[in-house]
Amino acid sequence: MIPARERSDMPGAFTVEAEGVVAVVRFDLPGEAVNTLSPDVGAEFDAVLRRLERDETVRAVVLLSGKKDSFVAGARLELMQQVKSAVEGEALSRTAQAGFDRLERFRKPVLAAIHGACLGGGLEWALACHWRIATDDPRTRLGVPEVQLGLIPGAGGTQRLPRLVGIAAALDLILGGRPVKARKALKLGLVDEVVPPPLLRDHAVRRAHELATGVLRREHPAGLKKLRKDGLSAVQQAALEENSVGRELLFRQARKKVLEKSRGHYPAPEKAIEAVRHGYEKGFSQGLEREAQLFGELSVSPVAKRLMELFFAQNALKKDTGVDDPAVKPRPVERVGVLGGGLMGAGIACVTTAAGLPVRLREKDDAGVGRALAGVRGVLEERVRRRALDRLDRDAQLRLLTATTGWAGFERLDLVVEAVFEDLGLKQEMLRAFEAVNPAGVFASNTSSIPIREIASASRHPETVLGMHYFSPVHKMPLLEVIAAARTAPEAIATAVAVGKRQGKTVIVVNDGPGFYTSRVLAPYLNEAAHLLLEGARVEELDRALTEFGFPVGPITLLDEVGADVAYKAAKVLHAAFGDRMAAPEPLQALVRQGRLGRKARKGFYTYDGKKKEVDPAAYDLLPGGRGRKDLDRALMAERVSLQLVNEAIRCLGEGILRSPRDGDVGAVFGLGFPPFLGGPFRYADALGAPTLLELLKRLRDRHGARFEPAPLLVELARLGRTFYS
Repeated sequence: MIPARERSDMPGAFTVEAEGVVAVVRFDLPGEAVNTLSPDVGAEFDAVLRRLERDETVRAVVLLSGKKDSFVAGARLELMQQVKSAVEGEALSRTAQAGFDRLERFRKPVLAAIHGACLGGGLEWALACHWRIATDDPRTRLGVPEVQLGLIPGAGGTQRLPRLVGIAAALDLILGGRPVKARKALKLGLVDEVVPPPLLRDHAVRRAHELATGVLRREHPAGLKKLRKDGLSAVQQAALEENSVGRELLFRQARKKVLEKSRGHYPAPEKAIEAVRHGYEKGFSQGLEREAQLFGELSVSPVAKRLMELFFAQNALKKDTGVDDPAVKPRPVERVGVLGGGLMGAGIACVTTAAGLPVRLREKDDAGVGRALAGVRGVLEERVRRRALDRLDRDAQLRLLTATTGWAGFERLDLVVEAVFEDLGLKQEMLRAFEAVNPAGVFASNTSSIPIREIASASRHPETVLGMHYFSPVHKMPLLEVIAAARTAPEAIATAVAVGKRQGKTVIVVNDGPGFYTSRVLAPYLNEAAHLLLEGARVEELDRALTEFGFPVGPITLLDEVGADVAYKAAKVLHAAFGDRMAAPEPLQALVRQGRLGRKARKGFYTYDGKKKEVDPAAYDLLPGGRGRKDLDRALMAERVSLQLVNEAIRCLGEGILRSPRDGDVGAVFGLGFPPFLGGPFRYADALGAPTLLELLKRLRDRHGARFEPAPLLVELARLGRTFYS
């Protein structure tokens, strides 16, 4: 018998205490910030269950987390790095399935009390329980994100989830990989109840007691309650899913949507559909068999390896201060300023207030202030409409934002981010004016190409000057590129990195130079696309070539989004620094002269009518050959454009702009949309092999000129037979 309110002396991750006939099992993995699952944890939990099953004084069990704001973050992903074969991956899946099977068959009711992240294996654990209660805290999110790592749920999730919430809802959760909040989970039938966090434990114990005594009946699946609540449409959906013809249509539509999105580069979503379908056609046990087999296959696939490497790289960056000396600490930052309230400035203000930091925004006149405040409010209203933000949080963010046309209040700021036009003189003017009122504050420029040393040349305190390069739209793009000049103090770098993390960004630190890293590698990518237009390529075919390669948008669409004028200014900086290999081809200059600046001008190479986008034939009149276009091989176009980016990334590493291949891969994937399934330019180069990549570039150089000259570091690695990650 477990004494009331007394913890067991069992060592490890689980402790047990009694609440009458209810055993409360607390999961608190020692020495870890979050709970994760592993075979060792599973074995310990199984031992706890066996003990509770034998204890006749225990009639029900409540599972909850000992972590402050997390239930279970998923399986311990490091285990996957040790998997060397599909057989090993399949065995991991089968072990987890067996453990959750035992939990589901446990003869006493088991209730999951969920607060915080309940993801992946954590949700699969909860699905095997007999009742689920979640808190209404915004940090409570439930989901199965495995497809984002190139995997599928492998602990019964592809079988239990559709039987609980229905096929369509389960496929949405599995294929999207996005977690849902507690209220949405309740509506889906994923959880049975939602309560405020302070009530979770007591309410769970009370419900467990009711389940044990028969006062409350277990209804499985919870989707039955959903049908009663949602009425006729839900009944019709259920009828469709229980009909073989309806299921066939549903699975076919799901696969079609997956292929449209993945273009065949990501196998996990298709495998997930197969596992769900197999379970419905062959039964639960056969579904588990197929789930384990597919999980094993995916666990050693190149795509899963690349996606997991990116995941670990992001996690490593979360712990990276941006400087090598562990003794260097960031300054405390309590107030932030933003200079310029345009698209970028408004976005920076949004992510900063979302971090709970007061923002003082400066614009040149009252009209500019009005536009800036409207811009910030517009971003927040959009998030409210999408239910990503509630009105109270919106109002709280807006209260943190003040604006001015002068410099009042800037003397109290710890950090200011300058986001004015890409003009060296204007940026230097902002720097001098800020230092006049606040000589000790950190000054960060949101420049995309101007070297920080040139901006800092106007400073009396160059050690406090650095770059913070955000990506548009700021509230959506995950990357922040912090640029350290030669005289930037380590403390200033660590401060910028810390603020970026508070803003929710993945932060890389690069060294100063024209274009830094992301803008520099993007320039030859866009330039090569322009060369292909000069050679007669069709705009839509060129864009399609790169989206088929794996980029989210093609280079011409990207050029229209960035703006030809912005791209041309950056191109001039890079041309001056690196010579003819970075020269912007004529089409870019012609666009600027004709006012074809892209989406913001409603015309570039495409025209924009609301949300509709079409190639404008008149844009071809700016090119040699006019509207007479050629059929160029898409694979060859993709090779030329993508290898320009890869080769320039290697130059950046060789010249010390990048601190590591890891940072280069993360920067290219999360800042420029380099295909995640390839892992980034350096993982891609390693997969090709340095000798193969070198020969490809030499062939392109001999055919198209010196702009394809291989990076010296690549030549050296090919000679030594080494890889970038070796």
